Amino acid sequence: MSTETEIDQVGIQYTSSKLNISIKQVAIVLELLKKQNATVPFISRYRKEAHGGLDEVQIGNINETYDNYLEREKRRKFILETIDEMKKLTPELKKQIENAITMAALEDLYAPYKSKRKTKGQKAIEAGLEPLSIYLEKTTDKLEAIEEKIKNDFIKGDIKTIADAWSGAKFILMEKYAHHVESKEKLRKDYWAQATIKTGLKKDGEKVQDSHKFKDYFEFEQPISTLKDEKSAHRFLAVRRAMNLGILKVEVYYDPEHAFKTLKANIYPEHSGGYSEFIDECLTKSISLYINPSLDLEIKTELKKFSDESAINVFGVNLKNLLLQPYLGQKAVLGIDPGIRTGCKIAVIDKNGNFLADTVIYPFEPKCDTLGSIKVIETCINQLNIEYIAIGNGTNGKETLEFLQKNIPEVKDGKIKALLVNEDGASIYSASEIARKEFPDKDLTVRGAISIARRFQDPLGELVKIDPKSIGVGQYQHDVNQAKLKKSLSGVVESCVNFVGVDLNTASAPLLSYVSGIGPSVAENIVKYREKVKGFKTRDDLLSVTRFTKKVFEQSAGFLRIYGGENPLDGTFIHPEKYELIQDWCQRKNITIQELTENKDHIQTLSSDNELKKEIGEFTFEDIIKSLKAPKQDPREEFKPFEYREDLKTINDLKTGEWYPGIVTNITQFGAFVDIG
Repeated sequence: MSTETEIDQVGIQYTSSKLNISIKQVAIVLELLKKQNATVPFISRYRKEAHGGLDEVQIGNINETYDNYLEREKRRKFILETIDEMKKLTPELKKQIENAITMAALEDLYAPYKSKRKTKGQKAIEAGLEPLSIYLEKTTDKLEAIEEKIKNDFIKGDIKTIADAWSGAKFILMEKYAHHVESKEKLRKDYWAQATIKTGLKKDGEKVQDSHKFKDYFEFEQPISTLKDEKSAHRFLAVRRAMNLGILKVEVYYDPEHAFKTLKANIYPEHSGGYSEFIDECLTKSISLYINPSLDLEIKTELKKFSDESAINVFGVNLKNLLLQPYLGQKAVLGIDPGIRTGCKIAVIDKNGNFLADTVIYPFEPKCDTLGSIKVIETCINQLNIEYIAIGNGTNGKETLEFLQKNIPEVKDGKIKALLVNEDGASIYSASEIARKEFPDKDLTVRGAISIARRFQDPLGELVKIDPKSIGVGQYQHDVNQAKLKKSLSGVVESCVNFVGVDLNTASAPLLSYVSGIGPSVAENIVKYREKVKGFKTRDDLLSVTRFTKKVFEQSAGFLRIYGGENPLDGTFIHPEKYELIQDWCQRKNITIQELTENKDHIQTLSSDNELKKEIGEFTFEDIIKSLKAPKQDPREEFKPFEYREDLKTINDLKTGEWYPGIVTNITQFGAFVDIG
């Protein structure tokens, strides 16, 4: 976004009121986001003094709420200009549009002017029947007198018969009532409070493939007020999928009699005149032909939007938990992609995740090469210093684990831990452009084994290479708004990567691309420069990377760590913009930066320096002390071995009342999926 972007002051007030965050905080966050092009992770971690310690979620909400406000105002401007161009913008209508609070209210006001084709009511007005509709709303005349008036005053031009006149007047009033803003808003509220979603089986719906999956919804009804709830949102996605597949018919049902009474009471609260029989028919048909279809579509759209957001949020929580799961760290790992007929593919990575070797073993039918398989595993363990064995949990995974536990002495006595690892998405990675670029001469299955080993060593570093949708932790992911899903999941990945931080000298380009301010092309440039100079010595070296501007440096440097470099602070979350203040403090105390980072007493002395705290700012000062005190900068938990019950072979082995250890692999709105082996 251009640095000349103007921040809407009314938008700031609106956002502040909506989120219950002070106007000052909102204004500062929007200034950083919109004018200074700062990222959410950077703002939340390194500009706490400016905005008063808001977290990533609050900053993200400010951004989204303000953007929604701008979208509404853009629509308001368009509606005003369009109606004005039509020469139909009266002072009263203009005031109503300017005062409309919601997007729905705006659309209700715009609805009569929206259609490019003339409606039957508009054609009737052009035919001169509007005076007749006004007369019918007020008259106390009998039917004979009404028809005599129609015959004398309105049978002309395109109106050939009395029936034509009645029909035209009817459409004028039906459309008038349908666009009565206050009445429709009242009905909208009533629908949300009392209407239900009703489903029924379509003709031949049962013949549609997989229709049995939706049998619970063949005859289903639920209040829409309860569907707009986190625990029930998934039901509407299920119903909608079945509707799109041609299995179900779905409608928003609201008692027509209640709708009629509401509409009549709002339009004619004290009505005594008018040809009541005709007006009642116009009201009834206005509901059935205009209002109900409109609210049906609106409510389904709103339920879809809510259900999408709910499903996307669940997906995001699961993805975050997966990306931030405990990591193994710098240990050599042997990864196994299990197979039966084609064998088990083996790949070994060193403690830094570098690929060392690959091979294949055939411990199962039809080859059953038990001795050969044992020899290969033993050789890898002894020659490549293997500390852990990671086995994909797909087909034949548990059998492969049992083979190792039974035949490999180091596994049997616990010196080397062999464990099952979730392999969802490994096959997607294997066939990806990233994998082809990393291992152009390796088979897909070998790449899969490498991915399994690496994701066990560092889940975040490996899983960022896979499209989040392919990791298998969502629900109805193909039914929700794909653009919003992608944006949300990318945000989750970005948040996790910047929360953990990145080792600048080992991180892959895909991992670097998620660091605040960097992106894919600059990430590739970093890797190329790193290879050229044989590793970064200081964070300042980044400024020599192609397209790595001072702005990119500001946004990203704090999240990029260099271990064992020239400046110990480069291995922490402390931003380079604070180095000078820390170095000055060290000089006054006659100590080096190295001594500060290694001596707890020096750190304690620094932490009690209130003058420096005041100069740096309380939030940032506390973060600096935390970084200096941390024995490791990675905030994730370290991996602890987990073992399934060995007596559990099939689902039939489960016993009521028994406890079984397991791993939660996916949480949904209707329950959790637990892998018990």
